[in-house]
Amino acid sequence: MVEFALQMDGFGLQQMGLEFGAGGLIGGIIGFAAKKVAKLIAVIVGLELALFKFLETRGILEVNWQAIGGAAQNATSGATDAAAGQPPSWLMSILSALPVSAGFTGGFLVGFKKG
Repeated sequence: MVEFALQMDGFGLQQMGLEFGAGGLIGGIIGFAAKKVAKLIAVIVGLELALFKFLETRGILEVNWQAIGGAAQNATSGATDAAAGQPPSWLMSILSALPVSAGFTGGFLVGFKKG
């Protein structure tokens, strides 16, 4: 009876552990890389805005800061609208494999924190 509970349809604890571990490893690597890429993008955007401000003070460039602020608001509202809707099918297929998804999520969070 115990063996049946631990081995449902040929899917044993060892297989589940391997999937969880592999998902955690892959998630950790992707989380670490995602944080590094996000930091790089933030630095590039910050330097670009600082350069715009410098060129504007020198009279070389005229920047419409209201348009830049409006574009940023539109981008965040679009992301909020997308998050409120139905998740994409690829996300549903990832979430359907619970051991891999749980390992990936845990690894991603650890990798993102360490990155």
